[in-house]
Amino acid sequence: MDTSENKVPAAGKRSGLRPWHIALIVVLILLLIGGGILASKWRTIDSLLTGTHYVGGDAATVPLTLPPGFHASAFYSGLSGPRMITFSPDGTLFVAERYAKSIIALPDRDHSGKASERIVVVSGLDDPTSLDFHAGQLYVGEGSRITRFTLDKDYKVTERKVIVPNLPVGGNHSTRTVLVGPDNYLYVSIGSTCNNCVEQNPQRATVWRYNLDGSNGRLYARGLRNAVGMSINPWNQQIWVTNNGRDLLGDDVPPETVYHLVDGANYGWPFCHAGTIIDPDLGNSDSCKGVTQPLVRMQAHSAPLGLAFYDTQQQDQGTQGAKPFPQQDQGLFVAFHGSWNRSVPTGYKVVFIPLTAHGQVADKAQDFATGFLKGNDASGRPVGLAVGPDHALYVSDDKAGTIYRIWYAG
Repeated sequence: MDTSENKVPAAGKRSGLRPWHIALIVVLILLLIGGGILASKWRTIDSLLTGTHYVGGDAATVPLTLPPGFHASAFYSGLSGPRMITFSPDGTLFVAERYAKSIIALPDRDHSGKASERIVVVSGLDDPTSLDFHAGQLYVGEGSRITRFTLDKDYKVTERKVIVPNLPVGGNHSTRTVLVGPDNYLYVSIGSTCNNCVEQNPQRATVWRYNLDGSNGRLYARGLRNAVGMSINPWNQQIWVTNNGRDLLGDDVPPETVYHLVDGANYGWPFCHAGTIIDPDLGNSDSCKGVTQPLVRMQAHSAPLGLAFYDTQQQDQGTQGAKPFPQQDQGLFVAFHGSWNRSVPTGYKVVFIPLTAHGQVADKAQDFATGFLKGNDASGRPVGLAVGPDHALYVSDDKAGTIYRIWYAG
């Protein structure tokens, strides 16, 4: 009885690999090697094709370059992707720690200019990136929803409720910014899915307005590609937003912008950019007609995110001898996250925009806090801004995981 070990191949049949088998294997191996090389060098190839420059550099807390009389130090380090920041009613800094999926509190109990501890207020969130306090309650912008929390005096959550569910997820711009407006309505910014396209979802590239309980949501403003920063101008009670312009139109087009939110307004994207620039791919001669004009135009590809208004209404708690910023340095601050779509890197800094006594734009943006970018390497990327009750300006850096405190000593 034959076994598999002693069977003889039938006549005319040959065992082993044929030449074409070997050739096919060699081709497959070469394709795999070539694919690996392409994958490892994709950023270099893309840079050559599009004229972009991907910025490298190791994350680190760095000494900032500031105007005379200003100083900066690390308020807290070691965080995991800190995004937007705000102060609670009792003067404690709260942070949306994105990669930790948490909201944290950083109290400075002895007013030393450094946080005394990191308190996890709530964890297990869905990509939390923004937060706002109103009437003692904390509103958090998560990737797919807006959630409201009630906290006790020890920052423990006593009530938690999803008030705006089912926000669109995915796409190029996945963060959700929440703000309670001066009219006691809830404003939610939802970025586009793409660099430049005609969206099918009416919630994309917009700001929506809701009642504080999340009911009666409706489209408030459209044509905003990615309005990440939202803040209330204390002089006129308007809501101002930063907006990230489209890519792949060259180093300096279109400019980044700041807008005043107006009910029913169209801000142009994807057909018109920065109020006057007709999109070469999707626009036509009428695309910029009736489009709301920006309050500020800034260097293209800077990626403006958080913004904060500075005025003397901040209450002094006597922290580390901090003084109010000089009158000429009271206005609007904007955090530039930094470029990728540019042959020479730009951004990676905080800029200052002078305002008049009535809160109107008085001049163009000027550098305020630099030092994050050295040549082609960046140690940090500013995101969120907040003015503390101690007169200091606080800056979150989601690359280095640091919160900076900037104060004026005169």
